[in-house]
Amino acid sequence: MTERTPDTNTVDNSKQSPSRISFIALVRRELRALWHDPWQLALVSYIPLLGIFCLWWLFSAGLPRQLPVAIVDQDHSQLSRMLTRQLKANPVTEPQNFIDLTAAVTAMQQAKVYAIVVFPYDMKKDLLTGHKPTIDVRYNSQFLLVGKLLSSQIQLSLGEGLLHVAGLKQLASGTPKSQVAVNLSPVKSQTTALFNRNNNYIGFLVPPVLVALWQLLSMLVMANSLNRELHLNPMNVDSDTYHGVSNVLTVAFWPKVLAKMVLFTPILMLQGGFILVWLYLYLGLPVAGSLASLLLAQSVMLLAVWSLVLLVFVVMRDSARVISFCTALFAPAFAFMGITFPTHEMPQLAQWWRLIMPSSHYIESHVSVVSYGAALPNVASQLSSYWGFLCLLPVIYFLSRKLLPITANATSVVTVYDSDATQPAKGQ
Repeated sequence: MTERTPDTNTVDNSKQSPSRISFIALVRRELRALWHDPWQLALVSYIPLLGIFCLWWLFSAGLPRQLPVAIVDQDHSQLSRMLTRQLKANPVTEPQNFIDLTAAVTAMQQAKVYAIVVFPYDMKKDLLTGHKPTIDVRYNSQFLLVGKLLSSQIQLSLGEGLLHVAGLKQLASGTPKSQVAVNLSPVKSQTTALFNRNNNYIGFLVPPVLVALWQLLSMLVMANSLNRELHLNPMNVDSDTYHGVSNVLTVAFWPKVLAKMVLFTPILMLQGGFILVWLYLYLGLPVAGSLASLLLAQSVMLLAVWSLVLLVFVVMRDSARVISFCTALFAPAFAFMGITFPTHEMPQLAQWWRLIMPSSHYIESHVSVVSYGAALPNVASQLSSYWGFLCLLPVIYFLSRKLLPITANATSVVTVYDSDATQPAKGQ
């Protein structure tokens, strides 16, 4: 096969000066690409709405109720039955009787129950004779929030039941009734969550979960738009160019990136604003500060996300690898926010990973505004934590000058050979 050079007119058009390209034409080019890409159109329209409503529906109960708890009653006494009724009266727990401990452990391993309570043999006898029987309570710590909730609620229910028994014992020993309550509980404590008094899981979990989802969708939108540049035919001027905009990867690359940001920033900020309006205006979750401050924090977070996506795109320059790497990078966003797990307890590698996650920086501003009522100057000072992402810009620019021409030249050669292969031989 003989290699042929592209047509002279085509080469001249593909190497046009970026200064001659209208920025409005670049934005229209992105609009046209968005309209003809069903997947990209879905990412900026109905998929975010479905994700938001589905996640809200999962936590709409506000607090887990009737969680199955295995009861292994080896005592079979009036006391053990009374303690079981105490657990039944708690709206969080739903006791289920098991014959032996082995069956209960098997049920926990199969996630049929989330906790096990074992009442030992002769528990009532030991308690009344001054001994200290041990009630075995186990819970599945893999379910972090469920395990902590069950641990506290089971101890609360059993404690109330045992206090009643201890009171009867003191009355039987001749202690005055007025002194019994003082002896059992000389100091009473009350625990009240400062910023979540009803222990509502919607206000606790849903906002960070939706932020993580929004970050993931923003990454996919920009990654898909950048990956499209890899698949355009640089030789096909008539069908794949719009108002004279070249499809060559290296021609007007940065104006093309800016056009993508101009198009998708308002769209994704509408999604982020909808999340705030839905949570704090429609659902009426408590918020101490201004939502305008959160919108500012969201915009900075969005730019940080896109800087990471752009860096990955320039380095890898392969659609599948870009999507895979970015998804792996942003997938643990919720875990790294520090909402359900203290970040200082994470391994050092995870803490470094957390620092390059834009949502980890945003959640600090979110919590400060929602819980503490931080003003705009305080939020602006917190945004200084994004300074590391500014350092990526010169790195991205340098790598784009070095690596993108390699991909552009390889694409041009492949296109020329493909066009030769499709031409019929002479005489046919």
